[in-house]
Amino acid sequence: MSAAGQSRVLVMASTFPRFAGDTTPPFVLRLCQAMHREGWASVVLAPHAAGLATRDHLEGVECQRFRYAPPALERLAYGGGMLANIRAARWLWLVLPFYMLALLVAASALLVRRKITVVHAHWIIPQGLVAVMLRRLFFRRRLRVVVTAHGSDLHADMGGLARRLLQWTMREADVLSVVSPAMQRLAMGLGVPEQKIVVAPMGVDTDRFCPPIEGTARSGVVYVGRLAEEKGVTHLLDAFALLLRQEPDQRLTVVGDGPLRAQLEVQAACLGIAARVTFAGARPQADIPAYFQRATLFAMPSLQEGLGLVAAEAMACGCPVVAHDIPGVQGLVVREETGLLVPPSDAAALAAAMLRILRDAGLAARIAAAGRRHVESQFSWSAVAARYRALYEGNRR
Repeated sequence: MSAAGQSRVLVMASTFPRFAGDTTPPFVLRLCQAMHREGWASVVLAPHAAGLATRDHLEGVECQRFRYAPPALERLAYGGGMLANIRAARWLWLVLPFYMLALLVAASALLVRRKITVVHAHWIIPQGLVAVMLRRLFFRRRLRVVVTAHGSDLHADMGGLARRLLQWTMREADVLSVVSPAMQRLAMGLGVPEQKIVVAPMGVDTDRFCPPIEGTARSGVVYVGRLAEEKGVTHLLDAFALLLRQEPDQRLTVVGDGPLRAQLEVQAACLGIAARVTFAGARPQADIPAYFQRATLFAMPSLQEGLGLVAAEAMACGCPVVAHDIPGVQGLVVREETGLLVPPSDAAALAAAMLRILRDAGLAARIAAAGRRHVESQFSWSAVAARYRALYEGNRR
């Protein structure tokens, strides 16, 4: 279908790649590309940051970036994400109202100029809140508003006015999509009617994230993700120290960056395992599949996740997963089928599960094959886009 013949959706997100090869997670970009194949052309509205053009196309997707403050103060988005940035610099709360106003103005201008029928907001606040305001402002347009909660927005400890705005936004949206059944339960606990909530996770590019060529040697343990408290990497280092007592030649590669990196490097030194741990830092998305393809297993010690899509990426690469048994992971990692689950914060249990994979090639192969099949059927971008097309068009699947 030609671009002229496609329906148009305004996509608002605070996390969107800034440039080709950016380390910012690209799931919003990938969804836009998949929706294009479903007949929906996306116009992405994302925040501006230093060095970025206000209008560009990224891998075929139109993106407009709105300014919300003087350049030195445009620090709300990117990096570790909006919530992490605010926690690191509390004064950014003062910038948030200007962000919302600028987003509202920029989105309104787009709606005036374009024949847009659907607004898809990623994260409830601030994008979702602005989206439901747009529907009221453009009531004659009969906009359909889809709000997607990715985890941090529902898990955040919000009280007072912020909590009321969160609840109001979810109730006012035409549909609230969440990325896991655990998040559906959280939303219902906040008063959102069950019939308004749809479980619709983001996807995995199963062409890029794929098993290595036959005969590729695998070795070691890999972790991929932010180095933040909720990701539980401190527990992984404790567990790896225990593992090395029985498998002294093993290596752990930690891919990612975040506020705990320096602390984790000190912890590795104190545990006497620094020589067996590589901190690779943040890597471009194009590099990530190779880490999964070369590792014997992927360890995911998160204490809190909306879904833990990185585990699906590992599974797509045929890399067995060992994860903490938390609600946001359970719909993805099926115990003893598509991965191994252990009690959260239990370093001994995590070490024991990793040893099982490392020492039992048959178990590793069985879990790897099942994981790949599970991702192909449930998390490929074609499957995800079909679900979101139904939501855009007012159907439920």
